Amino acid sequence: MKRVMLTVAYDGTNYCGWQVQPNGETIEGVLNRCLSELMGEKVEVIGASRTDSGVHALGNVAVFDTDSRIPADKMSYALNRSLPEDIRVRRSEEVSPEFHPRYCDSRKTYEYRIYCAPFPQPTKRLYAYYTYVPLDIDLMSQAARHLIGTHDFKSFCSAGAQVETTVRRIDSIEVWEEYERNGKACVSGETGNGDGIAGYEHKESGSKNDKGREIVIRVTGGGFLYNMVRIIAGTLMEVGRGHIAPEEMVRILEAKNRREAGPTAPACGLTLVGIEYDAETMEKSSKKEVDTRGSV
Repeated sequence: MKRVMLTVAYDGTNYCGWQVQPNGETIEGVLNRCLSELMGEKVEVIGASRTDSGVHALGNVAVFDTDSRIPADKMSYALNRSLPEDIRVRRSEEVSPEFHPRYCDSRKTYEYRIYCAPFPQPTKRLYAYYTYVPLDIDLMSQAARHLIGTHDFKSFCSAGAQVETTVRRIDSIEVWEEYERNGKACVSGETGNGDGIAGYEHKESGSKNDKGREIVIRVTGGGFLYNMVRIIAGTLMEVGRGHIAPEEMVRILEAKNRREAGPTAPACGLTLVGIEYDAETMEKSSKKEVDTRGSV
């Protein structure tokens, strides 16, 4: 018996989240079914992050135990042949039998994307929240800084969540903008490459010449409560609209009351970027691994 770790990317649009549900297709359910067929035995994966319906991932982590003789580093290739095209295993590797993706020390990184423009962009509708209301990213950045560190995030947790503690640690929060200008995708603070393909150039926030911009909120921490990142995003948007002052984030944290924070932002804008495990944990794992990003 060996334990295999998978790094999984998926478009969550057509799924009822990660965790198996009785009345809908889920990422976990698809993996269990395809792995069981491939291994010739019943397989049930354990996921690191149980993302909600409509949430996407570039690097969620799952493990499973198997008696299969297929080398762990080849399983990704075989599995991707049977998975639907909106789910891909980017890497497979053998790990220590003691490794558990939820209970081992880790850092998770999420991104929330907001598309700001006079009109919606159809190609972004499944991967970013749309608003025509201008957002001040400087105010959003100021507010975000108050959330860095170890705090009681009860105000940023959906009511009714059953957890032992609502204390969590946020290591960093970044807010930046990527914007469209003359048909090109641009990132604030970068310089152009001159070839006419996704050129980059600096722009002052709030320019009247904007044709559209995407605001990105990237949050990294040791763990997150139910809907925590989406509530943080919803609250920062309220700050960006001028409805909440940046310094009010301190009061919201201290209130430990969900009603004091902003709304829960829609799921479509959220992506689990990746999960990092500490070196000591991963040193116990087998060195067998393969990166299959080229086949995604």
